[in-house]
Amino acid sequence: MKHMVTANDVAKLAGVSQSSVSRVYFEGAKVSEKTRAKVLAAAEQLGYRPNEFARSLITNKTKIIGLVMKGVENPFYPQVLKQFTTAFKKLGYSVLFVHTQNEEIQPEDVETLLNYNVAGVIITDAAMSLKVAEDFRSNRIPLVFFNRKLNTDEFYSVCCNNLDASRKVAEYLISQDVKDMVYISGNGNTSTSLEREAGFMEILQKTGIPHRKYASDYTYTGGFQTALGIVDEGRAPSAIFAANDIMALGVIDALKKKSLRIPEDVKVVGFDNIDMAAWLGYQLTTWEQPIEEMVKKTIEYIMAEIADYTGLAKAVEIDGKLIKRKTA
Repeated sequence: MKHMVTANDVAKLAGVSQSSVSRVYFEGAKVSEKTRAKVLAAAEQLGYRPNEFARSLITNKTKIIGLVMKGVENPFYPQVLKQFTTAFKKLGYSVLFVHTQNEEIQPEDVETLLNYNVAGVIITDAAMSLKVAEDFRSNRIPLVFFNRKLNTDEFYSVCCNNLDASRKVAEYLISQDVKDMVYISGNGNTSTSLEREAGFMEILQKTGIPHRKYASDYTYTGGFQTALGIVDEGRAPSAIFAANDIMALGVIDALKKKSLRIPEDVKVVGFDNIDMAAWLGYQLTTWEQPIEEMVKKTIEYIMAEIADYTGLAKAVEIDGKLIKRKTA
């Protein structure tokens, strides 16, 4: 069996104590430059790598960030995951991805995060009870709700300004002389879906534009089947606003199947600006979520809380922008 190089091996080769080796690899520990150089040289010669998990048992800290996500089938969230993993890697942190199977995070998901002694947690596309959230607070683990809000001001959240965004989408469609509209919602119990619906409906009600609402599930199939049903009713509107892009793409394909022209017969607008929205076969007009800025704000908060935990609670909303393409 191959011998695993230990800190004791490095200490012997470098001619220093094992505690000196430990101090070299602990952030903030005091050690002379001469000792540091000797330890690093010996470590390189032996191929030594510090055991991060073992170190976490001593310091009660890791360089692992827990990221909980449900909607992996929605292309928006893999884009978010990629940005987080890339950014944290540059900071020397790894991401522990937890795919929850339910709308609300389950006890076993929380247990996984706590067992790995994560330095911080990001919750996206999933709900969490206040009791579960308190488990992280009691362990002084910074927690951020990303693209989500709880019905409380007790936790930190980072979102797109969904209310203002959907108002602007409605105003843009009205400026295109749209006579009647349909809104296709996502999961009705999420803050993002509720706010997008509220802002859109607010403008339509103020202006008296005829409108209808249909409930779907944030999936391509949901958008496709909902749009087929609308057309089969014989009541195709002059514009459809879907609460996310993947539903909007389903809407486009359903309208094409029914031989309706886009945008001449029906205009279509989505929300998120996923990569697929720009594909030649779609060219979807959509509201772009400012993912880079949202990720940046989330990481800034987590790193600050890791350095000095305060439990700061704040709802951060960031403006996006309308991306005009061929569907509207």
